[in-house]
Amino acid sequence: MARKFFGTDGVRGQANSYPMTAEMALKLGAAAGRYFRRDGNEHRVVIGKDTRLSGYMIENALTAGLTSTGMNVFLLGPVPTPAVGILTKSMRADLGVMISASHNPHYDNGIKFFGPDGYKLSDEAELAIEELLEGEITPAQPQNIGRAKRIDDAVGRYVERAKASFPNGLRLDGLKIVVDCANGASYRAAPQVLWELGAEVIAVGTNPNGFNINEGCGSTDTRLAAEFVVTHGAHMGICLDGDADRVMVLDEHGQVADGDQLMALFATRWAEEGRLNHNTLVATVMSNLGLEQHLESKGISLKRTAVGDRYVVEEMRRGGYNLGGEQSGHIVMTDNATTGDGLMAGLQFLGEMVRSGKPASALIHQFERCPQLLKNVRYEVGQTPLEVPSVKSAIAQAEDRLNGSGRLLIRKSGTEPLIRVMAECSDEAMLGAVVDEVVAAVEAAI
Repeated sequence: MARKFFGTDGVRGQANSYPMTAEMALKLGAAAGRYFRRDGNEHRVVIGKDTRLSGYMIENALTAGLTSTGMNVFLLGPVPTPAVGILTKSMRADLGVMISASHNPHYDNGIKFFGPDGYKLSDEAELAIEELLEGEITPAQPQNIGRAKRIDDAVGRYVERAKASFPNGLRLDGLKIVVDCANGASYRAAPQVLWELGAEVIAVGTNPNGFNINEGCGSTDTRLAAEFVVTHGAHMGICLDGDADRVMVLDEHGQVADGDQLMALFATRWAEEGRLNHNTLVATVMSNLGLEQHLESKGISLKRTAVGDRYVVEEMRRGGYNLGGEQSGHIVMTDNATTGDGLMAGLQFLGEMVRSGKPASALIHQFERCPQLLKNVRYEVGQTPLEVPSVKSAIAQAEDRLNGSGRLLIRKSGTEPLIRVMAECSDEAMLGAVVDEVVAAVEAAI
């Protein structure tokens, strides 16, 4: 059975519009509370959020729903998404919740759930919560209603965990680092971690006002950080997104390394050290063909999953792998965290800079990318353009043209009403033509 409310990364939408309303958040909190509440001991939930104005509304509504089913709520305030996963487990909570729409603009918001093991919920668990959501949820007896309290040291707990992920015996002394926190959840933690490890820190995107999250900054717009890197003569830059679970790394010239290049660097290094479990990297179908070819040349296997870091993590857990991620900058290192962590990935890159003595520019380019083109087509909620015969026909023709020389990937975004049309091909003229033909067919159907 398909899920109605949950996408690839929780429930997401425009704030104060269905399904991202206070009423829906209250019901969702009650359904999740009922699903995770067990008889017996104290029932705990930790809730973190990013810096969106709507976070206050959703936090209060979720708290009301959760406490109505007997859950005690611990409010972490603005913290990175990976901090919620970490603290859910370390605080022995039954459930973790992150209020964030990640890299989306301020007017969107979302709700992500973590189980007691600190990992994002499975499709099956999300479906079970949806079934409760659409029925009558039994509230707790008056004497069993939960309590809510704020946790003052949540950021400090995460800072110590992030620092512990940096290679033993190394320091960042003498390095000047630009960190762009996207006016988001990491605006306190990220600069603190880098400074305590010895770096000279130039922080941007650290003045959230409820509206400027991801606006002209962060991992989805690295121009501001690149300007600061060059102007200040920094050794590198770390660009996080609004909830700090993804990263883009900049070299000393402001050039960008995406998630594929970072995974190639980490996988190669870890394999050399004998700590890449099963000599395998896990990535999604969106990762570049050049990454796969590079890994093959190093004797490293690549396993591909559906798009979404939760599917990467599920495959990692199934196979016992410890490194995975996405081209978009979600880097998952299960030795350190339960989900993508942009800051910890940035620290891994810095660790390799310090260990090797090489500048960032010598590390950000690990392989030659196969030419790749991605275009997005926005559609109205309720439309199903991929089911239209003319679109199916255009996709089939495109696949025939690319047969043997590239690949085509068409999918709905799990977080926005977008059709993503992506192709890879060494013939760039053919690449552009194939993508444009499919996009035109989708636009005509819409």
